[in-house]
Amino acid sequence: MPEPQEPDGAIAGTGAGGAMDLAASEATTLTPGGPGGPTAPVRSLWSDAWHDLRRNPVFIVSGLIILFLVFISLWPSAIASGDPLDCDLANAQKSSSPGHPFGFDGQGCDVYTRTVYGARASVTVGVCATLGVALLGSVLGGLAGFFGGAWDAVLSRITDIFFAIPVVLGGLVLLSVVTSSTVWPVIGFMVLLGWPQISRIARGSVITAKQNDYVQAARALGASNSRMLLRHIAPNAVAPVIVVATIALGTYIALEATLSYLGVGLKPPTVSWGIDISAASAYVRNAPHMLLWPAGALAVTVLAFIMLGDAVRDALDPKLR
Repeated sequence: MPEPQEPDGAIAGTGAGGAMDLAASEATTLTPGGPGGPTAPVRSLWSDAWHDLRRNPVFIVSGLIILFLVFISLWPSAIASGDPLDCDLANAQKSSSPGHPFGFDGQGCDVYTRTVYGARASVTVGVCATLGVALLGSVLGGLAGFFGGAWDAVLSRITDIFFAIPVVLGGLVLLSVVTSSTVWPVIGFMVLLGWPQISRIARGSVITAKQNDYVQAARALGASNSRMLLRHIAPNAVAPVIVVATIALGTYIALEATLSYLGVGLKPPTVSWGIDISAASAYVRNAPHMLLWPAGALAVTVLAFIMLGDAVRDALDPKLR
């Protein structure tokens, strides 16, 4: 007896196989980038991080504070019309008055003007020291992590030696023989003792990145060491260095103020928050305003850079998403 024939165009079977075929067909149709579907945009790590940073209030607040600090560092006369070195002993230790909202210090100098002009030295030291530390540490640590062997062993022992030197004690010893009143000896000291931390972070990041498949594929295709370092490893290993360097920038500003307070950092006639805090410490009971304003400016600046570093870390670390 002949079997009944199914009409053309009918769905053959309604069991599990048919349901799976139908589900697969629907999934193919609904998949982004599939037939008739929209193409999903692909964002890199940096664009994704910037997308998150723009919506982070911590980043916005800290970024605005830092932009203001950079502005007054470049153009302090825009908000302070006086001269920070113009002093009158007749006004010594006087409190706030019209035209002088922060009062006067022990030498009769306007505290407001000196606080504004003091941002230039602190921000300059912090930014230049961070750039020097990040550049030197990244190069040395990246090369050690990539090549390994004797180079890595020697660099590891050198960093151990530098880690054993107390920073403040090293500053007291090394900077006590310097007579220059510019910021460069302080910057050089910070770079000298600060690069080992960045070096170790860069080394570990490069070791992790060079084990990825795309680096092994580039090596198999005959890519040179310099091409692998610059094109494949460095862009994917630099994120931890940026995070640590951003947080360390605030630390370097605080370190400059500490060394200036101890008398071995920046020296007069350079205007610095650390110098003003040191001079005001002897009058803290009679004229607390002399200490309050430069110390407050220093605290806000350090806090802003630390907050910025925390926001950048949260945006660049996939584990925190």
